Amino acid sequence: MTGAGQSDDRGAPGDLTLHVPVLLAPVIEALAPRDGGRYVDGTFGVGGYTRALLAAANCTVYAIDRDPEAMTRAGALASTSGGRLIAIEGRFGDMDRLVTEAGADRVDGIALDLGVSSPQIDDAERGFSFRFDGPLDMRMEKSGPSAADVVNNASEQELADIVFHLGEERHARRVARALVAARARGPIQRTGQLAEIVRRVVPSSKAGGIDPATRTFQALRIHVNRELDELDRGLEAAERLLAPGGRLAVVSFHSLEDRRVKTFLRRRSGRTAGPSRHAAAAIAGPVRGPSPTFREITGRPIGPTDEEAARNPRARSAHLRVGERTDAPVWSDGEVA
Repeated sequence: MTGAGQSDDRGAPGDLTLHVPVLLAPVIEALAPRDGGRYVDGTFGVGGYTRALLAAANCTVYAIDRDPEAMTRAGALASTSGGRLIAIEGRFGDMDRLVTEAGADRVDGIALDLGVSSPQIDDAERGFSFRFDGPLDMRMEKSGPSAADVVNNASEQELADIVFHLGEERHARRVARALVAARARGPIQRTGQLAEIVRRVVPSSKAGGIDPATRTFQALRIHVNRELDELDRGLEAAERLLAPGGRLAVVSFHSLEDRRVKTFLRRRSGRTAGPSRHAAAAIAGPVRGPSPTFREITGRPIGPTDEEAARNPRARSAHLRVGERTDAPVWSDGEVA
């Protein structure tokens, strides 16, 4: 997920240096960058968090992104950073390996801004948005099966499952039937074409609601880029990479992501609900689990201010959750609190 840019479009069109990422101030406040510290911007995007970290302290930032275009921007910024920015192309699920290979075995903070970036949304040729007609692509890394491949080749049941589980679309079966019927007449290859097919079978929301095609586009994008799997890997990689006292700040934009971040931090902080007092395990006595590896800093997620939400509609659904790494050993696979 590239993400750092569900951002505000202040400044001249195309001037990406003026884009302000969502919840920038609370993210930087949570990470509290210090001189000599080392930080990871795991979703570089247009570099908003990276620039803010570099400006806040005489620190080093490891900027990671899977999108080659984002890495071109990161390389340009790195050339003016005096060696304080290390740009790394790759997935943030591999951040512990990538950052270690770049020379740091522990870091003091990690920022993740999930989803798609403004350049990805605004470039019709990338095929992420139905706002512009373009090729039905949606691939962050520009490799592997595209959204068009999925729409034209997956079975009706597979399409229904994708749209229902990843888009939380209650009309998923209706959408899947419509896609299969449409592709029988010819391949579905354009974003505008897909949006119109979905709009014909999904009722419009009340005034001010989201476009009927929104959830289907979300589902296909998440599926094509395996975003939820990548998020799970990224959270575990952060646990391995953060030094004791280091902070993890994650900005998410829909419930599927936020739920995963919330569950991870609560489990790792030892807040998972225990068994029923009537259960056999409870009667036999408590089972000691692994020591908490995180302390939850945000009991409830931080959202945008009214001013930010009014200025930037993409910020309205944003949630920030923050955890602080303890000195406990990393959990082994399969361990539960």
